[in-house]
Amino acid sequence: MTNRFASSISAALRHPGVIALIVAGVTIAAMLIVDHGPWSRAKTQPAHVAMYATTGEAARAAGAKVLPTNPKSSVEPARPGPKTSPTVNPVTP
Repeated sequence: MTNRFASSISAALRHPGVIALIVAGVTIAAMLIVDHGPWSRAKTQPAHVAMYATTGEAARAAGAKVLPTNPKSSVEPARPGPKTSPTVNPVTP
């Protein structure tokens, strides 16, 4: 009797639906562990780091000058090769 029961359990565990449920359960458990573990807590930043929202603000606070890049020279030669299509959202300075 015990052998027949073990055989039926073994056959049931090989069913694709049961395998899919086991894989889904293990995956959900892994996601919960990764998303809610102690390593996913928010990190508190020290005041000198959190004070500046952008790199430019931090550079100015350190005494650096933030300057725009120089525009292209009007005498620069045309790029060799086929002409490319214009940009979808051109940036105007």
